[in-house]
Amino acid sequence: MRRSAVLLAAALLTSAAPAWAAPATLRQYAALAMAPAGDRIAAVESDAAPDSTAAHHARIVVRTASGAVVETIDPCAACSYSGLTFGPDGALAFFGRDKGTTRLLLARQSGPATILATIAGIAQSPRFSPDGRRIALLVTLGARKEAGATQAGVRQVGEIGEQNDEQRIATVPTAGGALTPLSPADRYVYEYDWTPDGGAFVATTALGNGDNNWWVAELDRIDARTGAVSRIAAPKLQMNAPRVSPDGRTVAFIGGLMSDFGSVGGDVYAVSIGGGEPRNLTPNYRGSFTSLLWGRGGLTASALIADRMAIVPLDPARGAEPPSWSAPMSIAAGEAKFARSEDGRIVAFVGQDYEHAPALFAGAAAAPRPVSHDNDGWAPLVAARSLSWSSGGHEVQGWLLAPRTAPPAGKAPMVTVVHGGPAAASVPGFVWQGTNADLARAGYYLFLPNPRGSYGQGEAFTRGNMRDFGGGDLKDILAGVDAAEHAAPIDDARLGLMGGSYGGFMAMWANTQTHRFKAIVAGAGLSNWISYYGTNGIDQWMIPFFEKSAYDDPDAYWAVSAIRTIKASRTPTFIYVGERDIEVPPTQSVEYWHGLREMNVPTSLVIYPGEGHGIRGPENVLDLRKRTVAWFDRWLGTGGR
Repeated sequence: MRRSAVLLAAALLTSAAPAWAAPATLRQYAALAMAPAGDRIAAVESDAAPDSTAAHHARIVVRTASGAVVETIDPCAACSYSGLTFGPDGALAFFGRDKGTTRLLLARQSGPATILATIAGIAQSPRFSPDGRRIALLVTLGARKEAGATQAGVRQVGEIGEQNDEQRIATVPTAGGALTPLSPADRYVYEYDWTPDGGAFVATTALGNGDNNWWVAELDRIDARTGAVSRIAAPKLQMNAPRVSPDGRTVAFIGGLMSDFGSVGGDVYAVSIGGGEPRNLTPNYRGSFTSLLWGRGGLTASALIADRMAIVPLDPARGAEPPSWSAPMSIAAGEAKFARSEDGRIVAFVGQDYEHAPALFAGAAAAPRPVSHDNDGWAPLVAARSLSWSSGGHEVQGWLLAPRTAPPAGKAPMVTVVHGGPAAASVPGFVWQGTNADLARAGYYLFLPNPRGSYGQGEAFTRGNMRDFGGGDLKDILAGVDAAEHAAPIDDARLGLMGGSYGGFMAMWANTQTHRFKAIVAGAGLSNWISYYGTNGIDQWMIPFFEKSAYDDPDAYWAVSAIRTIKASRTPTFIYVGERDIEVPPTQSVEYWHGLREMNVPTSLVIYPGEGHGIRGPENVLDLRKRTVAWFDRWLGTGGR
């Protein structure tokens, strides 16, 4: 860790005591935005207890850039808040949602917040027009489910596949008036940006099912008056964060091989707004760009570079410049991973790492510092260390988390946690609740590898597991386990493995490839890529990775199916999945559970009612945490206790 990063991290623990958070709660910050002048930041703030199942009411807190609270905005006691964005004049727009109704509200610097529009459905991504007279937003009128494939799907009854939710660009005047949907009803809009003249939008869009077709989305120009669509580009890669240059001539976006909408990593591309072939501005960059902003302050991106998050200025002609800031932590904001002033000189974000709780950071672009201290009283549960090791000609990175509670004499058990995706990465996040915290308290080491296929090492590394699921990436993970054992007193006879989604696949697959792990927990995993292709709701994601469909190349899909090699399984496995998971249907877990039972391998399967891809219900989350720790305790011993 560089000295500057150590100082940044240490500052989180050396400031004043929390002002109004209860000692047993942790302050959470979301949807951070910065005013154009850089003098104010706003975020949705709430307090949560580690094991509470109660809902925690959030409010919008506006602060100066130095962290002093200016005002608290909370016009709806039953609402959740999201989508914070400042207008050119400093007014703050945001969403307030109560059950099935979403309201777009506007809070000027004096007076109460007023309702601009009421949406019978869901809405997200509000953006002021350049002149501040209109606000655009993405609306799904009459939504049957939450937006995104990871959300719980609708019941599959009646005639299937004939109805799709439609996410459209709409506008509403800031002076008051009707909400007007603009983009065509048959075209799902994922992300967008205004053109500087306010006459159009640039957006990533696709026809048909929005959950399934993001992987084949195109980059379009949409007229802000008529809604007419004209194509700018349709590259054979996944696109995120379209941003228009201040002169309106060029569009930049992040493009690459991506497995999930919202899990962003790739190179930065630019293309003429009139259309053409996108140009890669950052070829061979040794990192993955994760968000992008373009305005008067220039073109700037966030990037994951090995174990560090960085803010990187870009020159549209020459490409990436040296990072203006980096640290071994994770950062988050609303529109991008960071917010900034209009001139680009001041930035803000929510920062955290494995040992330090979330805090608001703000300041000069080269030296943001913590400006909130609500969480300073939280002590770390783990001691984090970034590891690197060689595997298959690659330099691979991962994180080793050691429990702070001293284990008894001798070596301790370790659980390897494989991230989902596969195009994703394990990045620092404060360990205070959830399964990782439970395992750390129980004395387990945790190992979080970023094998080939992950973000952080450049696009070639991310593409390293194409047509090789469970091959080179599993070798990277096993080599990483060796590196962890060399770095810490870990008992090789008490190794566990767990993961969700692609990590769930890896857990299922590893059971049939190695007997090194003595206990496995597999969440929403894929056991049979052939049956998965025909039953999931997002089959388009597999084409970029397998290069062909399961019908055109079934052997490639069957070759990496754990069901094909199920007779080699030996490791006791706890399996869980959501009942209404459309991304990885529960039938994948049932099929694997059935196979393990046939092989007389100890196993347990829990299907959580009403859940999607990821367990969210508080009672279900607590149940899952207890079952997971109990499973590892049963088969690995009792951790360090």
